[in-house]
Amino acid sequence: MSRKKKRQELTARNFPTAGEDAASAASLPLYGGPDSAYRLAFTDDQFLLKEDLRPIRMQLELLKPEMVQREHGIESTVVIFGSARIPPGDVAQQLLDNARSSGDAAAVRRAESQFRMSHYYEEARRFGALVTGASQHLNPPIYVVTGGGPGIMEAGNRGAREAGGKSIGLNIVLPHEQEPNPYITPELCFLFHYFGLRKMHFLMRSIALVCFPGGYGTMDELFEVMTLMQTGKCRKRPILLFGREFWSRLVNFDVLVETGMIAPEDVKLFVYVETAEEAWKIICDTYAIEAPLTGAYAEDV
Repeated sequence: MSRKKKRQELTARNFPTAGEDAASAASLPLYGGPDSAYRLAFTDDQFLLKEDLRPIRMQLELLKPEMVQREHGIESTVVIFGSARIPPGDVAQQLLDNARSSGDAAAVRRAESQFRMSHYYEEARRFGALVTGASQHLNPPIYVVTGGGPGIMEAGNRGAREAGGKSIGLNIVLPHEQEPNPYITPELCFLFHYFGLRKMHFLMRSIALVCFPGGYGTMDELFEVMTLMQTGKCRKRPILLFGREFWSRLVNFDVLVETGMIAPEDVKLFVYVETAEEAWKIICDTYAIEAPLTGAYAEDV
């Protein structure tokens, strides 16, 4: 036996891997029915989905995205929150044209509102592209992460794709039919059952959170982050609210201060921004990042 072969045997596995055993496990006719217990526990879907296995499923949802991102060298992310209901500008224009053609006044008002809000889609797309393009030379780069759905989330992933970079999507199973937007990097597109673990993954690598207009889901994500920062349960990082007019109308933070519900310094947990460039500059200034704007979107500056 060669010396090299002996060295390999010195560190050889003592037991087959789980994958090897799963591949070699025989399918026996007598024990192959749906009621049979003759399956490896970790390949038995019926077993894994039992109520008592919830802690294991939660652990798997924590571990899978963590391990995959680690394998891809992802250390720093910028999270983009925002509504799934804000369409791209061209789609909003088409919806408005259709509504005007119908003569339905209520439909026209809804379409006009959608068209006004669509500029946030375009700004999220610009922001995703700016972050991705400007940070590609960093080691490691900064990655855009979204909730993986349509609207603002799609815009962030789309901008990152257009800048030639990867981006992450943290999708979740919902009662109504939905699927990830087509701009997420496939190997970084994750599906969650538990909202809580999904929100943990939003924060675990984030250096900043950028919040565009949205509804209950967006507000849930925003206020959980602010609560964690306010109470010292996580480190502070920039929280950037896109659109002062929208957010100041939606939440009267002054009333919270005046009534003593929050401390005056708590309003410093976030900053209003209006443009992708303004948001990226705040992030760069916060972390002393030297990342000039590059690519097609830099020409607009």
